[in-house]
Amino acid sequence: MSPEPLLRFRGLMPYEPAWREMQRFTDERDDDTGDEIWFVEHPPVFTLGMNASAEHVLDAGDTPVVKIDRGGQVTYHGPGQLVVYPLLNLRRHVLGVRELVVALENSVIDYTAQLGIQTAGRRDAPGVYFQGKKLASVGLRIRRGASYHGMALNVSLDLAPFKRINVCGHRGMQVARLSDLGGPSDVTEVAHGLAPHLLKHLGYSAISTALQAVSSR
Repeated sequence: MSPEPLLRFRGLMPYEPAWREMQRFTDERDDDTGDEIWFVEHPPVFTLGMNASAEHVLDAGDTPVVKIDRGGQVTYHGPGQLVVYPLLNLRRHVLGVRELVVALENSVIDYTAQLGIQTAGRRDAPGVYFQGKKLASVGLRIRRGASYHGMALNVSLDLAPFKRINVCGHRGMQVARLSDLGGPSDVTEVAHGLAPHLLKHLGYSAISTALQAVSSR
């Protein structure tokens, strides 16, 4: 099992600086660098994966569109959405990309089950779904044996911008948010509720210690 990570609850962060910081962390880490998991929110932004088609952005309006280096197509981030960035040494975890995706998905599935909400993953379209509506999306990048980017869970954000894109490249895909399903509306509350499930599915050995060792920086 891996030693506990540093959990960082970082609040509202502009998207591009957060992305560049993840890249630097990944490029500068070595085999002794500890893992970190960041929990953040972003101001409104559409992001396009490396091989994404701009045609899936139907009407960006005045919302920035940022081409980035993760997998997947187009998604939306905004306040009220919990974004989880697992910055992990995958060699230490002995995790492949698919296993990491499933671990992220299962953490949400277990957390929502705890809330009495039944959700599920889909092999053909990574993410977590409630009755066919996408509740959480997953998009990762692996570089130098380490992961960055991650998962976005809709908590209480405005869902209207999703109507201006083909969500994750799927025409007509609908989205859901936790607050409409009887779950919490506070992103920080959701982050703290999700964290134990995330740590369990990622195989950390000292969950209680990790949850106590929280940095806001």
